[in-house]
Amino acid sequence: MEKYDKSIDMDSVYREYEKLVYRFLYSHTHDAEWSQELMQETFLRAVNSISRYNGTCKLSVWLCQIAKHILYQELRKKKQIETVELVDYLTDDSAPNGETSILKQESKIELYREIHLLPEREREVVLYRITGELSFREIGEILGKSENWSRTVFYRAKQKIREELKKYE
Repeated sequence: MEKYDKSIDMDSVYREYEKLVYRFLYSHTHDAEWSQELMQETFLRAVNSISRYNGTCKLSVWLCQIAKHILYQELRKKKQIETVELVDYLTDDSAPNGETSILKQESKIELYREIHLLPEREREVVLYRITGELSFREIGEILGKSENWSRTVFYRAKQKIREELKKYE
């Protein structure tokens, strides 16, 4: 494998991917200021380690992996691993393929509760897809799985949420 071209203009990389990395982080933190700080740290580390990028995944996925690592480091430091509040995002019609419209009619509180009761991997996939607006392929790459795996996990998580929400009707 070839190493990534060191002559890449990191300013253009920043301009191209800053919104994606920010949304990815915000989907975990639900805190604009903290997400901005984490995003800045992500790009700083990316600049310092660009020579280790080998091109086996998309640059956007590599940046999100760095962002996730930084976020988890910070959460461990704070000793407060919190889940993301999805209430505002789950009614957003701009999500990929309108997937949130399926859940739109349900009570926000009940929906919030059910998403956060999902096992960690399912919750992560739902967060990445809905609030991070990542493709199934990108989700698979970030989590070290296949595109089909992430698609299946998302589908099953959606089914679980629907079944649980039926109890509230």
